[in-house]
Amino acid sequence: MFQKITLLLLLLAIFSCKKTETAEKGKIKAADWLIGNWENKNPDGVLTENWEKINDSTFNAVSYFIKGKDTVHFENISLVQKGETLTYFATVKGQNNDKPVAFPSVLETEKQLVFENIKHDYPQKIMYTKGANNTLTAEISGKLEGKMTTERFIMVKK
Repeated sequence: MFQKITLLLLLLAIFSCKKTETAEKGKIKAADWLIGNWENKNPDGVLTENWEKINDSTFNAVSYFIKGKDTVHFENISLVQKGETLTYFATVKGQNNDKPVAFPSVLETEKQLVFENIKHDYPQKIMYTKGANNTLTAEISGKLEGKMTTERFIMVKK
């Protein structure tokens, strides 16, 4: 009898862990549509974001803006799910001592991801919205020099 109860408890523990693990990875799975190479061409230059899946809990990206022959902006991005928390980490060369800034998610759906860090100087909010025809809109917003500012970039998947 003792062996049966022990076996039953062990099986119950194994299956409950599997279910929790699947639920935990669900938030980053909702962001699968980010994976790939994205580009926004405009008269000022070319913005590129290249996203790749590292594992079941981490996506990495590089984002850069090229104007003419100059790279005027470069950042490394990690999207990481730890437990129930999905966090966007941005590391911008030459800012914040080259250390990542964390933006925890406030919304994650099959078509939209929203991250906020109200303590960051700018931006305080980062939003990705999946569009039609292999497009996405990346938007950053917040107070910049005392004024609410929003920058939108519509990117096409390459």
